[in-house]
Amino acid sequence: MPVRKEEAVESLGQQSLLMPAWIKSALAANDRLKFYLSVLQSALNHAAHPDAEPPDWSRDAANLALRDARWIDDLCTNAYLDDGLLVFPQIGQLMECLAADISVMSRPLLDTGEHSGSPESIRRNAWLRKLQSYGQQDGLHGHEVTSLTHGSRKDGDSLHLLIMDLHKRLNILASEIATENIDGAHVWQIHDSDRALIAAFMRGLHRTSPLKFAHPGLDTAVTRDGNRLLIQNDIGTNDVHVLVMEVRGLAISLTYSDLHAGRFDFFRTMLGEIGFEWTVHDPVTTGTLNQGKPYWVGNAVLRSRSAKALLRNLESVASRIVFVIDWNRARKRLQFFVRKSVALSLLSRAAREECGHMGWLFAGGERLVYEAMQSVESEIFRVGDRLDEVIGETGAEDFLFELMRISTGMLLKDQPVALIADESRLLLTRLLRKRSYEFDLLAEHAALGHALAQGLCEALESDATDLVALAARAKYWERQADHVVMQARQRAERNDRWRPVVDYLVKADDVCDSLEESLFSLTLIFQPEAGALPAPVQLLLVQLAESTMTAIQDQVRAVQIARQIIEQNDPADGEPFLQALWHMLRSERICDDLLRRTRLTALKHLRHDPVLFSLVNELAATIEKATDSLLAAGYALRQMMFSKSALPT
Repeated sequence: MPVRKEEAVESLGQQSLLMPAWIKSALAANDRLKFYLSVLQSALNHAAHPDAEPPDWSRDAANLALRDARWIDDLCTNAYLDDGLLVFPQIGQLMECLAADISVMSRPLLDTGEHSGSPESIRRNAWLRKLQSYGQQDGLHGHEVTSLTHGSRKDGDSLHLLIMDLHKRLNILASEIATENIDGAHVWQIHDSDRALIAAFMRGLHRTSPLKFAHPGLDTAVTRDGNRLLIQNDIGTNDVHVLVMEVRGLAISLTYSDLHAGRFDFFRTMLGEIGFEWTVHDPVTTGTLNQGKPYWVGNAVLRSRSAKALLRNLESVASRIVFVIDWNRARKRLQFFVRKSVALSLLSRAAREECGHMGWLFAGGERLVYEAMQSVESEIFRVGDRLDEVIGETGAEDFLFELMRISTGMLLKDQPVALIADESRLLLTRLLRKRSYEFDLLAEHAALGHALAQGLCEALESDATDLVALAARAKYWERQADHVVMQARQRAERNDRWRPVVDYLVKADDVCDSLEESLFSLTLIFQPEAGALPAPVQLLLVQLAESTMTAIQDQVRAVQIARQIIEQNDPADGEPFLQALWHMLRSERICDDLLRRTRLTALKHLRHDPVLFSLVNELAATIEKATDSLLAAGYALRQMMFSKSALPT
């Protein structure tokens, strides 16, 4: 028997919500039990008359939604009589199905505390033991078949009579549970004061439920249990994906279970933004739920300040539920194009802005993106390319979110999926025309150079406080800069428009190399056993580093202005761009002069310490070398811009 959602609700300790679901399951079990007994009688008839064509049970099995009914046909066709014994290999499977469905059918009648140990319960348990015994036999004798199937009370008890008695009592119980529908919620045994609470919850649910489109889920059941109003929402099709809430006074408490740790954290974060305080338990394993694998369970509480706030909070929490439906599937597909952290950010953003991810999935999901990538110029995307590696992480995130928003909006307006595919191609084309993605790498590299220059200034001004750690960070930044150059080279191998970018970055990378080497030189100069650096020498080194820092700030500004020129197609920004380059040239000349002054001053004060003089001279030359490389990079950037824009030469 398949695991049912009500088992998960029961495991969360809210049995008051289960009675309607139990009754519905019991009535379905009644139909299956009668079917199995009919099959058993058919097997006996076929065994007695093997030349007769056995009946076809496939349609009946399909109507009962039996997942695998092939054994039913085998039971009938393979049964035979051996000296009065009805033999069929499927006897164990048949008895197991009969026992399972008797348990389901009797549950709402006999498994509540008040009926435990009743005569009806004893009768049911006796039949369960008998079915288990039958299942261990090779076959059934004639009187055993009769004990299962006869309907005459004169002949004593039978399984068939038990089924008939249970069915009669189920119909009475179903009529006793007065149910109604409040805005789509299945409701029973509530107070009049609960209606406003239920309406608020359903109002939030209906606000966002269209975003699940044709996906099942979000059915709501509500009942009162003493001073608690209990609400269960059927989130989806998984057996452990369950949300049960209770409203007691002004407080909302909920229990949420999920087999995906990532989705559990996502839901917890969403409700944390509303104000819920969470208690998360260790992973749980419960019987047959989730195929015996562990799943996550957490409790959360939100205490409202007023009755009006309580209604708002119920509406808010209900409006969030739709965004966990198929969340993990959306995350996996988004990760075809961006890193996991970006995929999580996209799903959170889609939930906050209430466009969701289901529209994108229903419109084609990853297929929409791949088709859009294939539709643009072949020199931009090639087979196997990741979206973020080609157009940058920011560009990929912007494109994917806009695609999710467009997909949802168009599907809500009943627009055809083919039109959404056209929109995705246009969206990517517009994005590619609007942004120049090489400037993402240029800006990243310039920022790393700025970090190195800033670290050098701090080290010289602070007398080498924690200099070893700073030098280690500098080495990391320098390696990151090398990685940026490597990315540009890889792109230049397939697209010639990246070659000027590589030319610029190679020269700019010489700046980073010089700055990192300068920081390493400082670790030699400021050794504990070395003497103090003379103040005039240190002052000039600080001025040299600060002038280099100023030049790099001009580089960062030049890259940003260049991006604006390309993306906004505005040659009017050409003047500020050229001014930034001129400031870089001026800084290089200032550093030339400071290098000479530093050497003369060091010679004057360190004449009797040739080792320290040599180290200071090397440090000053390395810092000045950074500005020489920066000047070469500035000219390369200028040339690149002349080829890309309408700047005057």
